Amino acid sequence: MTPEEKALLVSIGSAHIDEALLADANKTTATAGPGAGGSSFFIRSGDRRVRLSINPTSLIRVVASEEGVMVLRDDAVIARGELEPALCHCPEQAYITISERCIYNCTFCPVPRLSGEIKTIDTVLNLIDDSYSRGTVRAISLTSGVAESPEKEVARTADTVRTLRDHYDLPIGVSVYPTDTSSEILADAGADEVKYNVETMDPKLFTRVCPGLSIELILDTLEQAVGVFGKNAVFSNFIIGLGESDTCVRDGVIHLAELGVIPILRPISASPLRNGEIVISRPSADRLLNLALMEKDILADYGLDSRLAKTMCLPCTGCDITPFRDV
Repeated sequence: MTPEEKALLVSIGSAHIDEALLADANKTTATAGPGAGGSSFFIRSGDRRVRLSINPTSLIRVVASEEGVMVLRDDAVIARGELEPALCHCPEQAYITISERCIYNCTFCPVPRLSGEIKTIDTVLNLIDDSYSRGTVRAISLTSGVAESPEKEVARTADTVRTLRDHYDLPIGVSVYPTDTSSEILADAGADEVKYNVETMDPKLFTRVCPGLSIELILDTLEQAVGVFGKNAVFSNFIIGLGESDTCVRDGVIHLAELGVIPILRPISASPLRNGEIVISRPSADRLLNLALMEKDILADYGLDSRLAKTMCLPCTGCDITPFRDV
């Protein structure tokens, strides 16, 4: 799979696939973020991986071939590869959402519309053990909504990390909404990496799509996190497709890189649970490639490298065009 082929697949984001190709191990259902509630699968081709949502009306189809699967558009082959098992949300990781609910109301995210569970530590342990039984687990990643308050969520996540550190000798990454002391609390519990999501670096957009959240708090805690975890261990999702300009993206990537943070340029996924509440435009393949190449140059200027990340989205690469890995 070439960078251009992957960018095309990511820009479409979904595919029609024969359910007969999807063993239980190859199908995953998201429980966090804009894609929550949707099912998807992974295709691996050479050194690249892509995640596609299952959509019977998609522009592309995935069919069996002698060597694995082919991705077709208008009966033309646009990529070849193999279906890759998703151990727990993604390949080679146990990526687990602790609280599948949220008190905040980001308009791109369906989680506030869902009544998901709050997983106990025993449930998390069982999910990780199940992942071990089905493949190679290289990392544990935890994410969470905000069920009651950011402070309680950080404490709940830290308790989980502390227990996991006693059971597994694996890198542990955490993505939560931050507090003034969350980095110290999570590091003390045994986390290796952290992700606090800016969502967008356009302040007007942020106010509109993330009511009740604070971009200033997120940026301050990202800077503090680099002081705690170090460079190349602090990340932030930056959504592409909310109406931001490429200049905004470039300036935002520079700002985050100056702090020592690696941004993850995440194409927006539309949720039917948010119809009528937000206008989005999934980025084109050309835009995704150009932004990834731009980010790669900026990261290099600031001594940052996504290949050094051990947990969460950057080593997975399924949803994004990842600098240094895809381009």
